[in-house]
Amino acid sequence: MTAITSFGQPKDAAGSKDPALFTRMPGFYISDYTEHQFDAYDFPIQKGNTTATQHVEGHWMHWRYDFNPSAGTPPSLLQIQRNFQNAVLKLGGKMLYNINLDSTFVVSRNGTETWILLFPRGQGYLLLIIEQQAMQQDVVANAGALKSGLADSGHVEVPGIFFDFAKSDIKPESQPAIQEVVKMLQASPALKVWVVGHTDNVGTAEANVALSNARAASVVKALVAAGTDARRLTPHGDGPFAPVAANTTDDGRARNRRVELVAQP
Repeated sequence: MTAITSFGQPKDAAGSKDPALFTRMPGFYISDYTEHQFDAYDFPIQKGNTTATQHVEGHWMHWRYDFNPSAGTPPSLLQIQRNFQNAVLKLGGKMLYNINLDSTFVVSRNGTETWILLFPRGQGYLLLIIEQQAMQQDVVANAGALKSGLADSGHVEVPGIFFDFAKSDIKPESQPAIQEVVKMLQASPALKVWVVGHTDNVGTAEANVALSNARAASVVKALVAAGTDARRLTPHGDGPFAPVAANTTDDGRARNRRVELVAQP
């Protein structure tokens, strides 16, 4: 519920503030605000005559701005949309979608991509912004758990190994997980494993198999660089062919993008 001052003026929602990139439209107040340190959204984008989506993960923020009737006459929805469009262009950004005034923008600054979704509605507008970034991983592979998983079922997922979108190079924050795999292999000198890459089903199967093969090879390369005998490791890419969850949701697709170890006979 929106708070009202003693003078009858609406107050901004508790804990809210305007986005770092934009001021608000004059006469508006924040009626609702939600923030997640890490979340995702599929932003609509236009590719020629077709509409697609771009999956973006990072710092997630959502605003609802409503017009204060005592401020006079509200702006038109077109005026709201054009204000944001012009502001984005001045920041060096671009518009990737604009249908019925619903708009997707992206701004790249200081090495960070910021994705913006604008919905002008009634006498207000909704704003969703994600500052693209990798999640801070709080749970990584544990050498003991990896060993137990292999002993129990012959395969085990390795949490904490990260790649950029559609790329195969391991990101630096993957090193704690790599070190745990190395510790597990050092404690089991007779063990040989397949390092298996998995993907979601976004894109063609052929492209995903190639990507998963390249990612598995990158993990093997990192394990060898950390002191593991290359003869104990064999990379393999399963692409989208061994999902552990439905690919119909963001959470399911995220669970399917993983690296596993499979014990060799």
